[in-house]
Amino acid sequence: MRILTASDHALLVEAADLDEAMRLNLAWRGVRGVVERIPGARTVLVRFDPLVVSAVDLADALAATEVDAAHLPATGEVTVPVRYDGEDLDEAASLLGVSGDELVNRHLAADWKVAFSGFAPGFGYVVSTDPLFDVPRRASPRTRVPAGSVALAGQFTGVYPRESPGGWQLIGRTDALMWDIDRDPPALLSPGTTVRFEHVREQVVMSAVVSENADHAADSGRVPERHAAAAAPAPDSPASAAIEIVRPSLQLLVQDAGRPGFAALGVSASGVADRRAMRDANRAVGNETGAAVLESVGGAVLRFRGAGVAAVTGAVGSLDLVDAGGVVRRIAHGEPFATVDGDELTLGHPAGGLRFVVAVRGGVAAESALDSRASDTLAGLGPAALAAGDVVRVGDRARHPVEPDALPRVLPAPGDLVDLEITLGPRDDWFTAEALATLGAQEWTVTPRSDRVGIRLEGAQPLERAIGGELPSEGAVTGAIQVPPDGQPVLFLPDHPLTGGYPIIGAVTDSSLDLAGQLPPGARVRFIVKETS
Repeated sequence: MRILTASDHALLVEAADLDEAMRLNLAWRGVRGVVERIPGARTVLVRFDPLVVSAVDLADALAATEVDAAHLPATGEVTVPVRYDGEDLDEAASLLGVSGDELVNRHLAADWKVAFSGFAPGFGYVVSTDPLFDVPRRASPRTRVPAGSVALAGQFTGVYPRESPGGWQLIGRTDALMWDIDRDPPALLSPGTTVRFEHVREQVVMSAVVSENADHAADSGRVPERHAAAAAPAPDSPASAAIEIVRPSLQLLVQDAGRPGFAALGVSASGVADRRAMRDANRAVGNETGAAVLESVGGAVLRFRGAGVAAVTGAVGSLDLVDAGGVVRRIAHGEPFATVDGDELTLGHPAGGLRFVVAVRGGVAAESALDSRASDTLAGLGPAALAAGDVVRVGDRARHPVEPDALPRVLPAPGDLVDLEITLGPRDDWFTAEALATLGAQEWTVTPRSDRVGIRLEGAQPLERAIGGELPSEGAVTGAIQVPPDGQPVLFLPDHPLTGGYPIIGAVTDSSLDLAGQLPPGARVRFIVKETS
Protein backbone atom coordinates (compact mmCIF):
# COMPACT_ATOMS: atom_id res chain seq x y z
CA MET A 1 0.00 0.00 0.00
CA ARG A 2 1.01 3.64 -0.46
CA ILE A 3 0.36 6.08 2.40
CA LEU A 4 0.02 9.75 1.42
CA THR A 5 -0.36 12.99 3.37
CA ALA A 6 -3.93 14.29 3.10
CA SER A 7 -3.53 17.10 5.68
CA ASP A 8 -1.75 17.64 8.99
CA HIS A 9 -4.42 15.45 10.61
CA ALA A 10 -5.23 12.89 7.89
CA LEU A 11 -3.55 10.22 5.78
CA LEU A 12 -4.80 8.75 2.52
CA VAL A 13 -3.99 5.07 2.05
CA GLU A 14 -4.04 3.61 -1.45
CA ALA A 15 -5.25 0.05 -1.90
CA ALA A 16 -4.92 -2.32 -4.84
CA ASP A 17 -8.65 -2.26 -5.56
CA LEU A 18 -12.07 -1.65 -4.03
CA ASP A 19 -12.17 -4.98 -2.23
CA GLU A 20 -8.85 -4.37 -0.48
CA ALA A 21 -9.93 -0.83 0.46
CA MET A 22 -13.06 -2.21 2.13
CA ARG A 23 -11.06 -4.84 4.02
CA LEU A 24 -8.49 -2.27 5.16
CA ASN A 25 -11.26 0.00 6.36
CA LEU A 26 -12.66 -2.78 8.56
CA ALA A 27 -9.22 -3.86 9.77
CA TRP A 28 -8.39 -0.40 11.12
CA ARG A 29 -11.25 -0.20 13.59
CA GLY A 30 -9.85 0.67 17.01
CA VAL A 31 -6.38 1.77 15.86
CA ARG A 32 -5.01 4.22 18.42
CA GLY A 33 -5.47 7.87 17.53
CA VAL A 34 -7.84 7.28 14.59
CA VAL A 35 -10.84 9.62 14.68
CA GLU A 36 -12.65 8.51 11.54
CA ARG A 37 -12.16 6.47 8.37
CA ILE A 38 -13.66 7.32 4.98
CA PRO A 39 -13.33 4.53 2.40
CA GLY A 40 -13.23 5.33 -1.29
CA ALA A 41 -13.08 3.43 -4.56
CA ARG A 42 -9.42 2.44 -4.05
CA THR A 43 -8.43 4.36 -0.93
CA VAL A 44 -9.16 4.86 2.75
CA LEU A 45 -8.89 8.35 4.25
CA VAL A 46 -7.81 8.09 7.89
CA ARG A 47 -8.39 11.14 10.09
CA PHE A 48 -6.37 11.13 13.30
CA ASP A 49 -5.76 13.18 16.43
CA PRO A 50 -2.16 14.49 16.27
CA LEU A 51 -2.19 14.96 20.06
CA VAL A 52 -2.60 11.19 20.42
CA VAL A 53 -0.49 9.81 17.57
CA SER A 54 1.94 11.26 15.04
CA ALA A 55 1.47 10.79 11.31
CA VAL A 56 4.65 8.71 11.15
CA ASP A 57 3.63 6.37 13.99
CA LEU A 58 0.12 6.03 12.60
CA ALA A 59 1.44 5.18 9.14
CA ASP A 60 3.59 2.44 10.71
CA ALA A 61 0.60 1.07 12.63
CA LEU A 62 -1.62 1.05 9.55
CA ALA A 63 1.02 -0.68 7.44
CA ALA A 64 1.57 -3.34 10.12
CA THR A 65 -2.12 -4.23 10.53
CA GLU A 66 -3.05 -7.74 9.46
CA VAL A 67 -5.94 -7.63 7.00
CA ASP A 68 -8.62 -10.31 7.05
CA ALA A 69 -9.32 -11.89 3.67
CA ALA A 70 -13.06 -11.81 4.31
CA HIS A 71 -15.25 -9.60 2.15
CA LEU A 72 -17.51 -6.82 3.38
CA PRO A 73 -20.16 -8.45 5.62
CA ALA A 74 -23.78 -8.28 4.51
CA THR A 75 -26.08 -6.03 6.56
CA GLY A 76 -29.43 -6.67 4.90
CA GLU A 77 -31.12 -6.56 1.51
CA VAL A 78 -32.98 -3.76 -0.24
CA THR A 79 -35.13 -3.84 -3.37
CA VAL A 80 -35.21 -0.50 -5.18
CA PRO A 81 -37.93 -0.01 -7.85
CA VAL A 82 -36.67 2.00 -10.84
CA ARG A 83 -38.22 3.65 -13.89
CA TYR A 84 -35.49 3.35 -16.52
CA ASP A 85 -36.17 6.62 -18.31
CA GLY A 86 -33.02 8.61 -17.49
CA GLU A 87 -31.75 11.35 -19.78
CA ASP A 88 -28.39 9.62 -20.23
CA LEU A 89 -29.58 6.03 -20.66
CA ASP A 90 -28.87 5.82 -24.40
CA GLU A 91 -25.59 7.72 -24.14
CA ALA A 92 -24.38 5.50 -21.29
CA ALA A 93 -25.34 2.40 -23.26
CA SER A 94 -23.43 3.70 -26.29
CA LEU A 95 -20.34 4.34 -24.16
CA LEU A 96 -20.55 0.74 -22.93
CA GLY A 97 -21.12 -0.67 -26.44
CA VAL A 98 -24.57 -2.10 -25.75
CA SER A 99 -28.19 -1.17 -26.45
CA GLY A 100 -30.31 0.67 -23.92
CA ASP A 101 -32.41 -2.47 -23.35
CA GLU A 102 -29.32 -4.58 -22.67
CA LEU A 103 -27.97 -2.03 -20.20
CA VAL A 104 -31.27 -2.10 -18.31
CA ASN A 105 -31.46 -5.91 -18.35
CA ARG A 106 -27.92 -6.31 -17.06
CA HIS A 107 -28.49 -3.62 -14.42
CA LEU A 108 -31.50 -5.63 -13.22
CA ALA A 109 -29.69 -8.99 -13.33
CA ALA A 110 -26.44 -7.94 -11.62
CA ASP A 111 -25.66 -8.67 -7.97
CA TRP A 112 -25.18 -5.27 -6.33
CA LYS A 113 -23.76 -4.37 -2.92
CA VAL A 114 -23.11 -1.01 -1.23
CA ALA A 115 -19.35 -0.63 -0.86
CA PHE A 116 -19.20 2.71 0.94
CA SER A 117 -21.05 6.01 1.45
CA GLY A 118 -20.06 9.53 0.53
CA PHE A 119 -20.87 12.70 -1.39
CA ALA A 120 -24.05 13.29 0.65
CA PRO A 121 -26.02 11.52 3.41
CA GLY A 122 -27.77 8.50 1.93
CA PHE A 123 -25.61 8.34 -1.19
CA GLY A 124 -24.28 4.79 -1.40
CA TYR A 125 -21.63 3.69 -3.89
CA VAL A 126 -23.15 0.41 -5.13
CA VAL A 127 -20.89 -2.02 -6.99
CA SER A 128 -21.55 -5.27 -8.87
CA THR A 129 -19.54 -8.16 -10.27
CA ASP A 130 -20.70 -7.44 -13.84
CA PRO A 131 -17.66 -5.99 -15.67
CA LEU A 132 -19.92 -4.08 -18.07
CA PHE A 133 -20.49 -1.30 -15.58
CA ASP A 134 -17.51 1.03 -15.92
CA VAL A 135 -18.75 4.27 -17.47
CA PRO A 136 -17.10 7.73 -17.36
CA ARG A 137 -18.74 10.71 -15.70
CA ARG A 138 -20.32 13.38 -17.87
CA ALA A 139 -17.84 15.81 -19.39
CA SER A 140 -19.92 18.71 -18.05
CA PRO A 141 -21.63 18.11 -14.67
CA ARG A 142 -25.24 19.18 -14.24
CA THR A 143 -25.97 21.99 -11.80
CA ARG A 144 -29.22 20.27 -10.78
CA VAL A 145 -29.87 16.53 -10.53
CA PRO A 146 -33.35 15.64 -9.21
CA ALA A 147 -33.67 13.62 -6.01
CA GLY A 148 -34.15 9.90 -6.68
CA SER A 149 -32.10 9.90 -9.88
CA VAL A 150 -30.46 6.51 -10.47
CA ALA A 151 -27.06 7.02 -12.04
CA LEU A 152 -23.82 5.37 -13.20
CA ALA A 153 -20.20 6.52 -12.87
CA GLY A 154 -17.09 4.39 -13.01
CA GLN A 155 -17.97 0.95 -11.67
CA PHE A 156 -20.71 2.28 -9.42
CA THR A 157 -24.43 2.82 -9.36
CA GLY A 158 -25.78 5.50 -7.05
CA VAL A 159 -29.08 7.18 -6.20
CA TYR A 160 -29.11 10.91 -5.51
CA PRO A 161 -30.86 11.28 -2.13
CA ARG A 162 -31.75 14.96 -2.67
CA GLU A 163 -31.51 17.55 -5.42
CA SER A 164 -27.89 18.49 -5.95
CA PRO A 165 -25.25 19.11 -8.62
CA GLY A 166 -23.75 15.98 -10.16
CA GLY A 167 -21.80 14.55 -13.06
CA TRP A 168 -23.03 10.94 -13.10
CA GLN A 169 -24.88 9.38 -16.05
CA LEU A 170 -28.63 9.35 -15.30
CA ILE A 171 -30.35 6.11 -16.30
CA GLY A 172 -33.57 6.17 -14.27
CA ARG A 173 -35.56 7.41 -11.32
CA THR A 174 -36.88 5.96 -8.05
CA ASP A 175 -39.21 7.36 -5.41
CA ALA A 176 -37.62 5.23 -2.70
CA LEU A 177 -36.51 7.39 0.24
CA MET A 178 -32.72 7.17 0.40
CA TRP A 179 -32.32 9.08 3.66
CA ASP A 180 -34.68 9.19 6.65
CA ILE A 181 -33.31 10.56 9.92
CA ASP A 182 -35.95 8.55 11.85
CA ARG A 183 -34.85 5.22 10.31
CA ASP A 184 -32.08 3.05 11.79
CA PRO A 185 -29.78 3.33 9.95
CA PRO A 186 -31.05 6.48 8.22
CA ALA A 187 -29.36 5.57 4.92
CA LEU A 188 -31.34 3.02 2.90
CA LEU A 189 -28.16 2.11 1.02
CA SER A 190 -25.75 1.69 3.94
CA PRO A 191 -22.38 -0.09 3.53
CA GLY A 192 -22.71 -3.86 3.20
CA THR A 193 -26.34 -3.78 2.04
CA THR A 194 -27.24 -6.07 -0.87
CA VAL A 195 -29.28 -4.19 -3.49
CA ARG A 196 -31.68 -5.54 -6.10
CA PHE A 197 -33.14 -3.18 -8.70
CA GLU A 198 -36.70 -3.83 -9.89
CA HIS A 199 -38.08 -2.51 -13.19
CA VAL A 200 -41.36 -0.57 -12.95
CA ARG A 201 -43.08 1.29 -15.77
CA GLU A 202 -46.07 2.90 -14.13
CA GLN A 203 -45.93 6.49 -12.90
CA VAL A 204 -46.81 5.48 -9.34
CA VAL A 205 -45.44 6.25 -5.94
CA MET A 206 -42.83 3.62 -5.20
CA SER A 207 -41.14 2.50 -2.01
CA ALA A 208 -38.15 0.34 -1.33
CA VAL A 209 -38.54 -3.11 0.15
CA VAL A 210 -36.09 -3.72 2.96
CA SER A 211 -35.08 -7.11 4.26
CA GLU A 212 -33.33 -6.65 7.59
CA ASN A 213 -30.32 -8.73 8.58
CA ALA A 214 -30.04 -9.12 12.35
CA ASP A 215 -26.26 -8.85 12.22
CA HIS A 216 -25.55 -5.28 11.20
CA ALA A 217 -21.92 -4.45 10.47
CA ALA A 218 -20.15 -2.53 13.20
CA ASP A 219 -19.74 0.44 10.86
CA SER A 220 -23.31 0.57 9.54
CA GLY A 221 -23.83 3.81 11.45
CA ARG A 222 -26.33 3.16 14.23
CA VAL A 223 -27.96 6.40 15.29
CA PRO A 224 -28.07 7.16 19.03
CA GLU A 225 -30.25 10.27 18.72
CA ARG A 226 -32.72 11.57 16.14
CA HIS A 227 -34.56 14.89 16.09
CA ALA A 228 -34.03 15.34 19.80
CA ALA A 229 -35.65 18.70 20.49
CA ALA A 230 -35.74 19.47 24.21
CA ALA A 231 -39.16 20.00 25.72
CA ALA A 232 -39.80 23.60 26.78
CA PRO A 233 -42.60 26.15 27.07
CA ALA A 234 -43.97 27.58 23.84
CA PRO A 235 -41.76 30.35 22.41
CA ASP A 236 -44.37 33.01 23.17
CA SER A 237 -44.45 32.10 26.86
CA PRO A 238 -43.06 34.90 29.08
CA ALA A 239 -41.05 32.28 30.99
CA SER A 240 -39.29 31.08 27.85
CA ALA A 241 -36.03 32.83 26.94
CA ALA A 242 -35.64 32.99 23.18
CA ILE A 243 -34.22 34.93 20.23
CA GLU A 244 -36.52 36.30 17.53
CA ILE A 245 -35.09 36.96 14.08
CA VAL A 246 -36.11 40.49 13.10
CA ARG A 247 -33.87 40.73 10.04
CA PRO A 248 -31.71 37.79 8.95
CA SER A 249 -28.33 38.12 7.31
CA LEU A 250 -27.30 36.64 3.95
CA GLN A 251 -27.11 33.36 5.85
CA LEU A 252 -28.10 32.93 9.49
CA LEU A 253 -27.61 29.41 10.86
CA VAL A 254 -27.50 27.46 14.08
CA GLN A 255 -24.08 25.84 14.50
CA ASP A 256 -22.10 23.90 17.08
CA ALA A 257 -18.99 21.71 17.05
CA GLY A 258 -20.54 19.43 14.41
CA ARG A 259 -21.28 15.72 14.10
CA PRO A 260 -18.03 13.77 13.57
CA GLY A 261 -18.21 9.98 13.52
CA PHE A 262 -20.96 9.45 10.92
CA ALA A 263 -18.81 9.08 7.81
CA ALA A 264 -20.19 5.55 7.33
CA LEU A 265 -23.56 7.19 6.60
CA GLY A 266 -22.07 9.71 4.18
CA VAL A 267 -22.43 12.50 6.75
CA SER A 268 -19.63 15.04 7.14
CA ALA A 269 -18.82 16.67 10.46
CA SER A 270 -20.04 20.13 9.37
CA GLY A 271 -20.16 22.52 12.36
CA VAL A 272 -19.21 26.16 12.86
CA ALA A 273 -16.84 27.64 10.27
CA ASP A 274 -14.79 29.56 12.88
CA ARG A 275 -14.24 27.24 15.84
CA ARG A 276 -12.18 29.77 17.77
CA ALA A 277 -14.97 32.34 17.55
CA MET A 278 -17.45 29.77 18.89
CA ARG A 279 -15.18 28.81 21.78
CA ASP A 280 -14.50 32.44 22.69
CA ALA A 281 -18.18 33.40 22.55
CA ASN A 282 -19.27 30.43 24.65
CA ARG A 283 -16.57 31.03 27.26
CA ALA A 284 -17.63 34.66 27.45
CA VAL A 285 -21.18 33.69 28.51
CA GLY A 286 -20.25 30.66 30.66
CA ASN A 287 -21.27 27.84 28.30
CA GLU A 288 -19.46 24.67 27.40
CA THR A 289 -17.19 25.56 24.48
CA GLY A 290 -19.19 23.46 21.99
CA ALA A 291 -22.66 24.81 22.86
CA ALA A 292 -24.84 25.81 19.92
CA VAL A 293 -24.51 29.38 18.66
CA LEU A 294 -25.80 31.53 15.81
CA GLU A 295 -23.49 32.00 12.80
CA SER A 296 -24.32 35.08 10.73
CA VAL A 297 -22.83 35.92 7.33
CA GLY A 298 -23.00 39.73 7.48
CA GLY A 299 -25.34 41.98 9.44
CA ALA A 300 -28.60 40.99 11.11
CA VAL A 301 -31.08 42.18 13.75
CA LEU A 302 -32.01 39.88 16.66
CA ARG A 303 -34.62 40.52 19.39
CA PHE A 304 -34.18 38.91 22.81
CA ARG A 305 -37.12 37.48 24.73
CA GLY A 306 -36.60 37.24 28.46
CA ALA A 307 -33.45 38.16 30.39
CA GLY A 308 -30.05 36.70 29.60
CA VAL A 309 -26.41 37.17 28.70
CA ALA A 310 -24.94 37.22 25.19
CA ALA A 311 -21.62 37.80 23.41
CA VAL A 312 -20.55 38.38 19.81
CA THR A 313 -17.25 37.17 18.34
CA GLY A 314 -15.89 36.29 14.90
CA ALA A 315 -16.31 39.02 12.30
CA VAL A 316 -15.52 42.57 13.40
CA GLY A 317 -18.17 45.26 12.90
CA SER A 318 -20.44 47.67 14.76
CA LEU A 319 -22.58 46.04 17.47
CA ASP A 320 -25.54 48.01 18.88
CA LEU A 321 -28.09 47.01 21.53
CA VAL A 322 -31.35 48.98 21.48
CA ASP A 323 -33.74 48.63 24.42
CA ALA A 324 -37.54 48.83 24.29
CA GLY A 325 -37.36 52.58 24.94
CA GLY A 326 -35.08 53.20 21.95
CA VAL A 327 -31.90 53.78 23.97
CA VAL A 328 -28.84 52.61 22.04
CA ARG A 329 -25.85 50.99 23.73
CA ARG A 330 -22.64 50.13 21.89
CA ILE A 331 -21.49 46.53 22.56
CA ALA A 332 -17.83 45.55 22.77
CA HIS A 333 -16.67 42.69 20.53
CA GLY A 334 -16.08 39.51 22.56
CA GLU A 335 -17.42 40.96 25.83
CA PRO A 336 -20.50 39.48 27.57
CA PHE A 337 -23.49 41.81 27.89
CA ALA A 338 -26.81 41.53 29.72
CA THR A 339 -30.08 41.45 27.79
CA VAL A 340 -33.64 42.07 28.91
CA ASP A 341 -36.96 41.33 27.23
CA GLY A 342 -37.35 43.38 24.05
CA ASP A 343 -33.68 44.30 23.53
CA GLU A 344 -32.62 44.28 19.88
CA LEU A 345 -29.06 43.50 18.79
CA THR A 346 -27.94 44.92 15.46
CA LEU A 347 -24.90 43.34 13.80
CA GLY A 348 -23.43 45.86 11.35
CA HIS A 349 -21.74 45.05 8.06
CA PRO A 350 -18.42 43.36 8.88
CA ALA A 351 -15.36 45.57 8.56
CA GLY A 352 -13.18 42.48 8.94
CA GLY A 353 -14.00 38.81 8.48
CA LEU A 354 -17.28 37.37 7.20
CA ARG A 355 -19.11 35.45 9.92
CA PHE A 356 -20.35 36.80 13.26
CA VAL A 357 -20.84 34.24 16.03
CA VAL A 358 -23.51 35.01 18.64
CA ALA A 359 -23.59 33.01 21.88
CA VAL A 360 -26.26 33.22 24.59
CA ARG A 361 -25.90 31.91 28.12
CA GLY A 362 -27.51 28.46 28.14
CA GLY A 363 -26.86 27.87 24.44
CA VAL A 364 -29.22 27.87 21.48
CA ALA A 365 -31.75 25.06 22.07
CA ALA A 366 -32.53 24.16 18.47
CA GLU A 367 -33.54 20.72 17.26
CA SER A 368 -30.76 18.12 17.19
CA ALA A 369 -29.96 15.63 14.42
CA LEU A 370 -27.32 12.91 14.86
CA ASP A 371 -26.13 14.35 18.18
CA SER A 372 -25.60 17.86 16.81
CA ARG A 373 -27.51 21.10 16.28
CA ALA A 374 -25.25 22.10 13.38
CA SER A 375 -26.91 23.13 10.13
CA ASP A 376 -25.29 21.26 7.23
CA THR A 377 -26.26 23.21 4.12
CA LEU A 378 -25.08 20.57 1.64
CA ALA A 379 -26.69 17.60 3.36
CA GLY A 380 -29.85 19.37 4.51
CA LEU A 381 -29.24 18.15 8.07
CA GLY A 382 -29.96 20.14 11.20
CA PRO A 383 -32.02 23.31 11.62
CA ALA A 384 -32.98 25.21 8.48
CA ALA A 385 -31.54 28.66 7.76
CA LEU A 386 -33.28 31.23 9.94
CA ALA A 387 -35.66 33.76 8.38
CA ALA A 388 -37.46 36.87 9.60
CA GLY A 389 -40.04 35.94 12.25
CA ASP A 390 -38.34 32.71 13.29
CA VAL A 391 -37.84 32.16 17.02
CA VAL A 392 -35.13 29.96 18.54
CA ARG A 393 -35.21 28.96 22.17
CA VAL A 394 -32.40 29.57 24.65
CA GLY A 395 -31.32 26.62 26.77
CA ASP A 396 -30.53 26.54 30.47
CA ARG A 397 -27.25 24.59 30.56
CA ALA A 398 -24.59 27.13 31.51
CA ARG A 399 -22.19 25.64 34.04
CA HIS A 400 -19.42 28.23 34.22
CA PRO A 401 -18.98 31.88 35.15
CA VAL A 402 -18.57 34.38 32.33
CA GLU A 403 -15.00 34.66 31.03
CA PRO A 404 -14.50 37.91 29.09
CA ASP A 405 -10.83 37.57 28.23
CA ALA A 406 -10.76 36.59 24.55
CA LEU A 407 -7.76 38.05 22.74
CA PRO A 408 -8.59 40.47 19.90
CA ARG A 409 -8.18 39.21 16.34
CA VAL A 410 -7.40 40.98 13.10
CA LEU A 411 -9.57 39.51 10.34
CA PRO A 412 -9.30 40.30 6.61
CA ALA A 413 -11.41 42.78 4.67
CA PRO A 414 -11.99 42.56 0.91
CA GLY A 415 -8.68 43.26 -0.84
CA ASP A 416 -6.53 42.20 2.12
CA LEU A 417 -3.84 39.55 1.61
CA VAL A 418 -4.05 36.51 3.89
CA ASP A 419 -1.45 33.76 4.35
CA LEU A 420 -2.87 30.25 4.81
CA GLU A 421 -0.57 27.39 5.79
CA ILE A 422 -1.06 24.20 3.79
CA THR A 423 0.36 20.71 3.39
CA LEU A 424 0.79 19.26 -0.09
CA GLY A 425 -1.01 16.09 -1.11
CA PRO A 426 -2.44 13.64 -1.46
CA ARG A 427 -2.62 14.22 -5.25
CA ASP A 428 0.09 16.83 -5.79
CA ASP A 429 1.76 14.33 -8.16
CA TRP A 430 -1.21 14.79 -10.52
CA PHE A 431 0.04 18.34 -11.24
CA THR A 432 3.01 19.74 -13.13
CA ALA A 433 6.02 21.21 -11.36
CA GLU A 434 4.95 24.61 -12.67
CA ALA A 435 1.49 24.18 -11.10
CA LEU A 436 3.00 23.33 -7.71
CA ALA A 437 5.18 26.43 -7.91
CA THR A 438 2.17 28.54 -8.94
CA LEU A 439 0.07 27.25 -6.04
CA GLY A 440 2.34 28.93 -3.50
CA ALA A 441 3.74 31.83 -5.53
CA GLN A 442 0.50 33.20 -6.95
CA GLU A 443 -2.15 35.19 -5.12
CA TRP A 444 -5.68 33.75 -5.28
CA THR A 445 -8.83 35.85 -4.98
CA VAL A 446 -11.92 34.71 -3.05
CA THR A 447 -14.86 34.87 -5.47
CA PRO A 448 -18.49 35.66 -4.55
CA ARG A 449 -19.39 32.09 -5.58
CA SER A 450 -18.24 30.85 -2.17
CA ASP A 451 -20.26 29.34 0.66
CA ARG A 452 -19.99 26.87 3.55
CA VAL A 453 -19.34 24.04 1.09
CA GLY A 454 -16.25 25.66 -0.34
CA ILE A 455 -14.39 28.84 -1.24
CA ARG A 456 -14.00 29.21 -4.99
CA LEU A 457 -10.66 30.83 -5.73
CA GLU A 458 -9.49 32.54 -8.88
CA GLY A 459 -5.93 33.11 -10.04
CA ALA A 460 -4.33 34.52 -13.16
CA GLN A 461 -2.60 31.19 -13.88
CA PRO A 462 -4.76 28.02 -13.57
CA LEU A 463 -3.16 24.90 -12.10
CA GLU A 464 -2.10 22.54 -14.88
CA ARG A 465 -2.44 18.80 -14.42
CA ALA A 466 0.29 16.32 -15.33
CA ILE A 467 -2.12 13.38 -15.22
CA GLY A 468 -5.36 13.44 -17.18
CA GLY A 469 -8.43 11.28 -16.83
CA GLU A 470 -10.73 10.67 -13.87
CA LEU A 471 -9.78 10.06 -10.27
CA PRO A 472 -11.84 7.33 -8.56
CA SER A 473 -13.91 8.83 -5.73
CA GLU A 474 -11.92 9.23 -2.52
CA GLY A 475 -12.30 10.97 0.82
CA ALA A 476 -11.65 14.64 1.45
CA VAL A 477 -11.06 16.64 4.64
CA THR A 478 -12.23 20.10 5.63
CA GLY A 479 -9.58 22.44 4.25
CA ALA A 480 -8.83 20.28 1.20
CA ILE A 481 -7.89 22.23 -1.94
CA GLN A 482 -9.63 20.45 -4.79
CA VAL A 483 -8.84 21.36 -8.39
CA PRO A 484 -11.59 20.91 -11.02
CA PRO A 485 -10.80 20.75 -14.75
CA ASP A 486 -10.64 24.56 -15.14
CA GLY A 487 -7.59 24.65 -12.86
CA GLN A 488 -9.14 27.14 -10.40
CA PRO A 489 -9.04 25.64 -6.88
CA VAL A 490 -11.90 25.16 -4.43
CA LEU A 491 -11.04 25.26 -0.71
CA PHE A 492 -13.43 22.95 1.17
CA LEU A 493 -15.21 24.36 4.23
CA PRO A 494 -17.23 22.39 6.85
CA ASP A 495 -20.20 21.44 4.63
CA HIS A 496 -18.08 19.85 1.87
CA PRO A 497 -18.90 16.41 0.41
CA LEU A 498 -17.10 13.51 2.08
CA THR A 499 -15.84 12.11 -1.21
CA GLY A 500 -14.99 13.54 -4.60
CA GLY A 501 -13.42 12.73 -7.94
CA TYR A 502 -11.27 15.80 -8.60
CA PRO A 503 -7.63 15.67 -7.45
CA ILE A 504 -6.73 17.41 -4.18
CA ILE A 505 -3.42 19.22 -4.46
CA GLY A 506 -3.13 20.16 -0.77
CA ALA A 507 -5.01 21.02 2.40
CA VAL A 508 -5.12 23.96 4.79
CA THR A 509 -3.62 23.05 8.16
CA ASP A 510 -5.85 22.85 11.20
CA SER A 511 -4.36 26.05 12.64
CA SER A 512 -5.45 28.04 9.54
CA LEU A 513 -8.98 26.60 9.14
CA ASP A 514 -10.72 29.21 11.31
CA LEU A 515 -9.13 32.04 9.33
CA ALA A 516 -10.25 30.36 6.08
CA GLY A 517 -13.82 30.38 7.41
CA GLN A 518 -13.64 34.17 7.77
CA LEU A 519 -12.44 35.03 4.25
CA PRO A 520 -14.81 37.53 2.58
CA PRO A 521 -15.26 37.80 -1.19
CA GLY A 522 -12.46 39.91 -2.63
CA ALA A 523 -9.87 38.84 -0.06
CA ARG A 524 -6.59 37.61 -1.51
CA VAL A 525 -5.00 34.33 -0.41
CA ARG A 526 -1.39 33.20 -0.48
CA PHE A 527 -0.64 29.56 0.34
CA ILE A 528 2.41 28.83 2.49
CA VAL A 529 3.55 25.22 2.20
CA LYS A 530 4.35 23.54 5.52
CA GLU A 531 7.19 21.06 5.42
CA THR A 532 6.19 17.58 6.60
CA SER A 533 8.44 14.76 7.75
